[in-house]
Amino acid sequence: MDSTQRREKELKQEITNISHDLRTPLTSIKGFSELLTDRSLSETEKEEFLAIIQKKIDNLTMMVDLFYELSQIDSADKQLIMEQQFLDQLVVEAMLMFYDDFEKSQLRIHVDEVVLPPIIADKKATNRIVTNIIQNALRYAKSYLTITLIEDEKYVWLRAINDVTEFNRTEINRIFDRTFRLDNSRTAGHLGLGLHIVRQLINKQGGKVVADVHKNEFRIDVAFKKWN
Repeated sequence: MDSTQRREKELKQEITNISHDLRTPLTSIKGFSELLTDRSLSETEKEEFLAIIQKKIDNLTMMVDLFYELSQIDSADKQLIMEQQFLDQLVVEAMLMFYDDFEKSQLRIHVDEVVLPPIIADKKATNRIVTNIIQNALRYAKSYLTITLIEDEKYVWLRAINDVTEFNRTEINRIFDRTFRLDNSRTAGHLGLGLHIVRQLINKQGGKVVADVHKNEFRIDVAFKKWN
């Protein structure tokens, strides 16, 4: 298969994924909206259905945001603002934002509290990297998520580790592909773009990202350049 045929196949797969991911929450919204017209519903049932509809709308909003962000990453007009940032602070802020999600998922969360030198990075891009890593763990983690920050000579590393139910290790090299999905049955309503965007954004900042899986434990390491 030549590069043109491969790209065409990938594009068709992306269109299939997008169609599925948009159709799933839209079908739920339509269904529960129709149920709300039933005059026999109690106020509790109405509130429950409205909460489900709101959640599906939030999912759709997230998808549109990801599509837009992906289209902007390689845009010549999209310039990163490389400034001094403190990765430990950004991680804590992001974790607090997902506090309710962690409570609902009943994941055991551990974040190492360490003092590290600043990094040079774009704040918005770095926030998206951290957010996508957390969302990936919320989507796939079985029982825990651990985030550790590590310093070496050139980089400050963000290491996220979570357990997974199952993972085909031969697919680890595809984890950053736009069309990759760990398990279609568990990702209904979720795009396979999160880690792809992580790689694109960290590469643009002169860092790097690697992922690995050992037994049923998934690990992703993201390196940010230290501030000199």
